[in-house]
Amino acid sequence: MRTALFRICAASALLAAGYTAGRLTPEPVAQAAQAPRVFEMRTYTANEGKLPALETRFRDHTIKFFNKYSMTSIGYWKPADGPAAQTTLIYILAHPSREAAKANWGSFGADPDWRKARSDSEASGPILSKPPESVFLTPTDYSPIK
Repeated sequence: MRTALFRICAASALLAAGYTAGRLTPEPVAQAAQAPRVFEMRTYTANEGKLPALETRFRDHTIKFFNKYSMTSIGYWKPADGPAAQTTLIYILAHPSREAAKANWGSFGADPDWRKARSDSEASGPILSKPPESVFLTPTDYSPIK
């Protein structure tokens, strides 16, 4: 129940951020950001003490690979309170479609430079305690971000 509530709050924050970004960006950029697309919310649970290593991997490597494979970063969050604050990273990506997401993830996962970055980041042991959770989201017709 608590996890579901947190995810709802994270999705609400995404919508608010998207609305604000659309209001603050130049019109052509805002229009491009409003093209039909799907969003993917991913939740990573790190092993105890490994969240800093996960954040370093994202900061120094992962986001660059997302950009390389046309996966648009919307935002990255950590829970503010509770035990999950020490082990959880949640982020949202935008994709043109679910088919594009599947293709982009396939290319991303097969990239030898990404594989090396992931392997190097886990030299002292696995970072994740379980596979990432993924939920695809489609904007409603009344959503300010699409």
